[in-house]
Amino acid sequence: MRCVIARYPFDLSKSGVLASMKGLAPEIVTGESVTIGRRRYPVKQVGEVVTRQDRRDFTGSEVIRAMTRLGFTCHARPDAAPVRVSAPLQTSSALLGAACLDG
Repeated sequence: MRCVIARYPFDLSKSGVLASMKGLAPEIVTGESVTIGRRRYPVKQVGEVVTRQDRRDFTGSEVIRAMTRLGFTCHARPDAAPVRVSAPLQTSSALLGAACLDG
C-alpha cells in the first residue's frame, strides 16, 4: 500500500511492518500506540523504524492512518492501570505506619 508520511511516499505492507518490528522491544507507551503481533508499540517508534526518519519529521496521526489502513489495531492512549481501593481504616493505618488487622 502506498502512503505518505512526512511528505514522502512509502510502499508499506503488513508483512513488511511485521518483519521490521520483529525482535524490537517496545518502548514505554505514554500516548498513541499500535498493536503489532502481541506487542503494543508507541506510534512514533513504529514510524521511525518503518520510515527510517527522525521522529520529529512526522506526526503520530500519519502513522496511525497508515497502520489502520494496513489492518493493525491502533489505540488513542495506554490502558489505565487498575486502581487498588482499600478500606478507610487500612488507608489511615498505612498512613500512620501501623500494621492493619483485617477484620
